[in-house]
Amino acid sequence: MDPSFVLGYLAEVEALAEEVMASRQQIVDLDQKRNQNREALRALSKEPDPSGQVMVCFGDMFVQLPKPKTKDMLQRDQELLDEEIAKLREELKVKVSRLLEAQGKPELKGYDLKPLNAEEMWFMRKVMDG
Repeated sequence: MDPSFVLGYLAEVEALAEEVMASRQQIVDLDQKRNQNREALRALSKEPDPSGQVMVCFGDMFVQLPKPKTKDMLQRDQELLDEEIAKLREELKVKVSRLLEAQGKPELKGYDLKPLNAEEMWFMRKVMDG
């Protein structure tokens, strides 16, 4: 077997594996941020005065903002994080498939399944109950 072909093959597999690992790490990092936002929203909801001011950390500085505005910012950030994580997970599926294909391994079964939405679940329950 040609050594340059083997070297090229190994380099391609290594590059695909690096992409998969980078995507996984990015998902973990975004999930940690999402959990921090969730903790902050929970702490804001426990405060007795709903109209007061709170100190918010932006990078390396603190800013005093009204609670409702802070809550709205955190909720919007949560929505953006959820969307970004969902997008990264979809991209990760494609990257893992390419990696498995490059390695000559069989495709993962059931990996592309999508959950039923509320309407589909309602219909399934109706059918199952008779």
